[in-house]
Amino acid sequence: MRDGVMVARRSLKAKIGVRIPVPQQDFPAFCAVENFSLPSATARGINIMPYFTYILECADKSLYVGCTNDLEKRLKQHNGSKRGAHYTKIRRPVILKYSEKYGTLKEARARESEIKSCHREQKLELIK
Repeated sequence: MRDGVMVARRSLKAKIGVRIPVPQQDFPAFCAVENFSLPSATARGINIMPYFTYILECADKSLYVGCTNDLEKRLKQHNGSKRGAHYTKIRRPVILKYSEKYGTLKEARARESEIKSCHREQKLELIK
């Protein structure tokens, strides 16, 4: 059989869960890696996309708290797309009243949870 046919059969077997043996290779000693770690993304000069925690005011004057990595896109989704949260979808239009910027999703989600646990009056104080 031709190589192209054999490759197709192997990929088909891989898709249905059949294990294909891979020959073991001995790597030279200089390839061994011990205690290796990459520097952080900021140390490597990589620009990390920020995350935002935000508060929206809906048409019925209720407040919605969320987080995202693209605030402008998310606001458009809340106001006009089928992808907006159900809560805001039935209370359009929504207005961005407040946002905070974070370096990681974990920090943004933690702050979102903290704000959601606040009473309405506390949220209004935060917005001012």
